[in-house]
Amino acid sequence: MSEQTTPRLYFENPVGRLLEHPDGYAIVAYNPGKRKLSDMQAFLTHASQLLRSRGWRKMLGDQHLMSPFTNEERTWIQNYWVSRTAQGDEIYGAVILPQDVFARLSVNLVMNEAQESALTYRLFDNETEAKAWLMQLPL
Repeated sequence: MSEQTTPRLYFENPVGRLLEHPDGYAIVAYNPGKRKLSDMQAFLTHASQLLRSRGWRKMLGDQHLMSPFTNEERTWIQNYWVSRTAQGDEIYGAVILPQDVFARLSVNLVMNEAQESALTYRLFDNETEAKAWLMQLPL
């Protein structure tokens, strides 16, 4: 565990906040409410850049307040973001499930589609368990 434990803001837009955790992973925290596809694309593109620039392979997806993914967002995440982010490297994602049942269903759809990629996801109901799983993984 690092001495500095407060995550640092890396990027923010209407979709949410990207934070750099000193323990070597990105926090991808979604805001509630509807999103524009262009804002989602910018948000996740910055997430990819954060992982690549730090040489990180782990992220915590805090989706507990998130609204359901639209079909357009799901298609873009699967066809563009997942393949570009991993680029042959294994990426690990601990995802805190949304409270909204429809958002949970949309997250499960995205995760099922992403299983064929280099992204390894685990779904959690709380942040404590999600962080514990990330911390047991190799850097």
